[in-house]
Amino acid sequence: MPLVLLPGYMLDDALWDAMLPHLPPDLPLHFASLAEGDSIAAMALAVLAGCPQQFNLLGFSMGGYVAREMVRLAPQRVKALALVATSSRADPPLMAEQRGKAARATPRGPFRGLGRAAIAQSLHPANAGNEALLAQVRAMGERLGREVFVRQSLLVRSADTAQLGGIACPTLVVHGADDQLRSLGEAQELAQGIPGARLQVIAGAGHLVPLEQPQLLAQALAPMLAP
Repeated sequence: MPLVLLPGYMLDDALWDAMLPHLPPDLPLHFASLAEGDSIAAMALAVLAGCPQQFNLLGFSMGGYVAREMVRLAPQRVKALALVATSSRADPPLMAEQRGKAARATPRGPFRGLGRAAIAQSLHPANAGNEALLAQVRAMGERLGREVFVRQSLLVRSADTAQLGGIACPTLVVHGADDQLRSLGEAQELAQGIPGARLQVIAGAGHLVPLEQPQLLAQALAPMLAP
């Protein structure tokens, strides 16, 4: 069964680079982009249009919102779901306001990716000074560019907690133990709201679980990927 991978805010396919060697070598992979679309629904429709007929689905952070919308739009196509470092809550007003201000204040000209402080907050405290990781995340944002930054920063992430009970496929919820952006409570809400969902907490990871603990994430996904 192919695995469709959805990245998060200002991230691209490179988010998965460290995890790929730990996945089954014959696993068909589909790398989805969230660079297009000005709403969660629009992104979900765009991704579905390019996906295999049936697939397993992994949504990271913002990609988790898109993944759940894909399940609602095409439940017969998604055979299993993994939600990593994400939430069913709406963005707090302050976070939405800060992103909106950042988008409107972004100067014209070359876009240099996310700032160091924003990236560091996404990492485990022990990795906040890891220059290689910081550079890797910044490069993803730089590749996506200013227009995508503005579009994703202004995107509205509405709460869908009340709709979780409609997800019928086997679901794994993954939380980084030291995630500073999404709380354990948010992961528990997902796991409790989706019938039969399993929650796994990964030690030694902040928000960016695929970069910080790629092998442990791959191990958590193994039951879902088994034939």
